[in-house]
Amino acid sequence: MAFAKFATSATLAPFSAVRRAALAAMAVSAVIACLAGPALAQGAPKVKFVTSEGDFVVEVYPDKAPKTVDNFLQYVKDKHYDGTIFHRIISNFMVQGGGYDAKYAEKKTRPPVVHEGREALAKGGAKNVVGTLAMARTNDPHSASSQFFINVKDNDFLNPTLIPPGDPVPRFEYQGQVYENTPRAQLVNAPQLYGYTVFGKVISGMDVVNKIKLVPTGPGGPFPTDVPKTPVLIKSATLVN
Repeated sequence: MAFAKFATSATLAPFSAVRRAALAAMAVSAVIACLAGPALAQGAPKVKFVTSEGDFVVEVYPDKAPKTVDNFLQYVKDKHYDGTIFHRIISNFMVQGGGYDAKYAEKKTRPPVVHEGREALAKGGAKNVVGTLAMARTNDPHSASSQFFINVKDNDFLNPTLIPPGDPVPRFEYQGQVYENTPRAQLVNAPQLYGYTVFGKVISGMDVVNKIKLVPTGPGGPFPTDVPKTPVLIKSATLVN
């Protein structure tokens, strides 16, 4: 199957034991300050969702997926999510929302955000596991706008595929098949290898998310299945730090 365009040590002069101890303490304090300062300054932004089923809080990671996080937070600041619903719920998969109001009218969005799934993983970002927050999209990897989903089980098949080094790539395995000497561009651009960008996780209120996932579903609005029979409303989404 072919993939779619898809130095030596310095010598120190002698110091007294007291002087050495003082300098060592100063050095340790400086290192701690350097480490603690940026960590505090770059604390992960948090968003509180108030829903008809209860509240939950997510944190997002601009160090892993900066464009995706900026996009999401702008929708929060614009109050885009207030009054929207979780329109797609699959109890053994995920809960999805952020695109439709209670009358199933699709809300207007800004231009889509570039896909950052591989970059986030390469920086040590999370995979699509229980409680993580990811962007929903169409078959076009770069089509995500406002809709997001929360994984309610480990969904390995949604993870982006990291492409091994080389051009051509000497060896690549996918779904049990081995491909050899594949042009890198074919792998990088193959839609089936992009996966879904994880950019945050639920840090409190996962019990509420688990409550949402169990809401009975059926047809609703323009959707033939997986729509809550009793709407699950996002009353507000607010940046809390």
